Amino acid sequence: MGKSQFGIDEETLRMVGQQIKAVKESGVEVAIVVGGGNIWRGSDAAATGMDRAAADYAGMLATVINALALQDALEKEGLVSRTQSAIPIQSVAEPYIRLRAIRHLEKGRVVIFAAGTGNPYMTTDTAAALRAIEIKAEVLLMAKNKVDGVYTADPKTDPTAKKFDRIDHRQALNLRLQVMDATAFSLCMENNLPIVVFDLNAPNSIQRAVAKEAIGTLVFTGVEA
Repeated sequence: MGKSQFGIDEETLRMVGQQIKAVKESGVEVAIVVGGGNIWRGSDAAATGMDRAAADYAGMLATVINALALQDALEKEGLVSRTQSAIPIQSVAEPYIRLRAIRHLEKGRVVIFAAGTGNPYMTTDTAAALRAIEIKAEVLLMAKNKVDGVYTADPKTDPTAKKFDRIDHRQALNLRLQVMDATAFSLCMENNLPIVVFDLNAPNSIQRAVAKEAIGTLVFTGVEA
């Protein structure tokens, strides 16, 4: 949503598209999970009295809107992309099929996973972890909005909070650090999937994260990735 309070920002879409293009040109396969908080937040709607499952399904549909907007931005950069939805919407997206997604990646296409896991009560963090494990991704990149890594506390409210450059999964769990949703974090830890948490708004952030530059926080298990 860029600098706006809601909606889709064209400049942000273009920036992401250009970075994904640069990453693809370096020979890296890319799959993307999008959230929908710029349009709808299921947890907020549920807090006002809306049925939680209904609110979450609405949030999943918001991710489909974002996925289609991102797909358009990627196509404008000359990239071939496919959107796969966990909720069947055949007119605008393919159904999520793991082997088909892997085949798209092998053919050099960018795959966008929409509608989360297709289940209420599951966050897009969990969807990202699950899809990354299913397609055997080497790393999960968590692009945040104005959050440049993992801290000992919330840096927005605690001026003494210190940032980690790298941290082990188990250490992060023991310190109760809010890296991501607990279910998603457990999936990553159990499957030895490293996570890089970084600020999307930092210059060339996605490219730098892929190139293993010192950006954000690396969360790993055992031997450092």
